[in-house]
Amino acid sequence: MTNMTKCGFVAVLGVPNAGKSTLVNALVGAKVSIVSPKVQTTRIRIRGIAVHNNSQIILTDTPGIFKPKRRLDRAMVAAAWDEAADADVSLLVADSSKAPDEGTLKIIKGLQKNKKPAVLVLNKVDLIAKERLLELAEKYNEASEGKLFSDIFMVSAEKGTCIPDLLDFLADKMPLGTWLFPEDEISDLPVRMLAAEVTREKAFLMLQQEIPYSLTVETDEFTEKDDGSVVIRQTVFVERTGQRKIVLGAGGSKIKSIGVSARRELEKMLDCKVHLFLEVKVAERWAEDSSRYKNMGLDFNAKI
Repeated sequence: MTNMTKCGFVAVLGVPNAGKSTLVNALVGAKVSIVSPKVQTTRIRIRGIAVHNNSQIILTDTPGIFKPKRRLDRAMVAAAWDEAADADVSLLVADSSKAPDEGTLKIIKGLQKNKKPAVLVLNKVDLIAKERLLELAEKYNEASEGKLFSDIFMVSAEKGTCIPDLLDFLADKMPLGTWLFPEDEISDLPVRMLAAEVTREKAFLMLQQEIPYSLTVETDEFTEKDDGSVVIRQTVFVERTGQRKIVLGAGGSKIKSIGVSARRELEKMLDCKVHLFLEVKVAERWAEDSSRYKNMGLDFNAKI
């Protein structure tokens, strides 16, 4: 490394389902954060690490900011605001196929309190006519009274549109400093937790209604074998017996499908054969267990 290396933190903020996780994955160039069409998929602060030019850009995929109703909700939203307060650059990611909603307007007000400029990222531009984008950008500027956004980017994180331009911008904005992670590292998330997040993503995709929000996954064993394969044992926790039956499915069909999908994803990520074993248990008050919040990097006593 030379004395001219740069390193800094970027907080990725937005309402649930704005495409924050997809954007982080696109900027990193690899999957580090789980993605689902369901809101509130991201629960923990996941740092994706992108190296561009001479800069190491540490991107934090924050939980979506929304009106909290439960302890877990409050902890998630508090974590997002903590990241914004400490970041070198804050990105507000908004779904360009929708007009500014109440949740996004509240985030704008919250960012204004930080008294630091932010960057507006209008995502999913492939879903809107180009002539409407400038009109939408003007609505966001008006909402912030023209005082918040230093720059505006129009991207499609899923398609990769304008992602190189955003990377150039972020690399330039990073402060001078030594890189904090090895050059080939793409996330600071421990592999055991990353494996649990992959399985939780597959459960979110395959389960309906409210069950995903009452579900969490923990990795009990992660063992590398002599033949290069990995044995992973995980427990899927739900809050009620009825939920356990749904997660299991008839004859165990649902949990088997979740396991097959998770195993395939993990084999791609780890580049080795994976032996994945899943068990479903009931833990009625898992969302009130302070140790789980500590493991997720969340404040059990967070207040909004």
